[in-house]
Amino acid sequence: MKPNRIFIGALACVIFVATGLLADNATPTNTAATTPTVYVPDTSHENDPMPDGVFAWDRLMESTNAAADQEQAYFVFSFTNVSSGNVTMVAPPHPSCGCTTTKVPLIPWTIPPGASGQIPVTVNIAGRPGTISKYVDVFTDKGTKRLNLSITILPPVIPTLSDKDRAAGMAAAKIDRQAVFKNDCATCHVKNGEGKYGQELYNADCAICHEANPRATMVPNLHTLKVYTNDDFWRTWIAHGKPGSFMPAFSTPEGGPLSDMQIASLAAYLDQEMPPLVPAHAQ
Repeated sequence: MKPNRIFIGALACVIFVATGLLADNATPTNTAATTPTVYVPDTSHENDPMPDGVFAWDRLMESTNAAADQEQAYFVFSFTNVSSGNVTMVAPPHPSCGCTTTKVPLIPWTIPPGASGQIPVTVNIAGRPGTISKYVDVFTDKGTKRLNLSITILPPVIPTLSDKDRAAGMAAAKIDRQAVFKNDCATCHVKNGEGKYGQELYNADCAICHEANPRATMVPNLHTLKVYTNDDFWRTWIAHGKPGSFMPAFSTPEGGPLSDMQIASLAAYLDQEMPPLVPAHAQ
């Protein structure tokens, strides 16, 4: 046999063996038996009102009061599946706005017959006055249910001073109008306002004097000023105060506790909430 025939024969054997090995390790073309079954909830009724007899709720409307300096309000809605079959939450609960959030298990969340669950709700209320109304929509394969929330922001609690403390403070202020930011006075006039802005800052640092009941006679009622006010007016008075009076300078360069940003936020709040009672040309 010639050498080239021997080489060709050997090469053919190698190709035959390699082809067999590849065939043995090839991926099967039929994988139906190994594909897991994925549960797909029925979403055809998620936008329909949930009928009675599906979930029994502890309540569909919850109201609460919140302190003026409170940053968040918390709610928990509880329910039980009183139907004869599974009920699946097919989408996360949808709140009325971005300041409201909920926390539920991984969606889809299936609740068997007789099982109970809870939907915690958090509402950010920092700096918000008055009464706040929100809602959360719950979507299931048996329909939608709306949960309603109402939060009443209580007026700020103004610290009251005893006659003795008030007299001592006035005596110190006659000597040094910045005395309210020092020693024991700093507890009310500095600590309470740390890190606060706008209305929260007003309630912490200003209301103690200007909203006091009774208010000291030498402290003006900011709601009834007989001068034209605007943003610059408020910034000037807050930052520099009035030498020779009880009004201290709140800016840090003058020994006060407030940054430029805090003063700007406080002036903007006062300009909005206490508009001028006299026109500009009256000056």
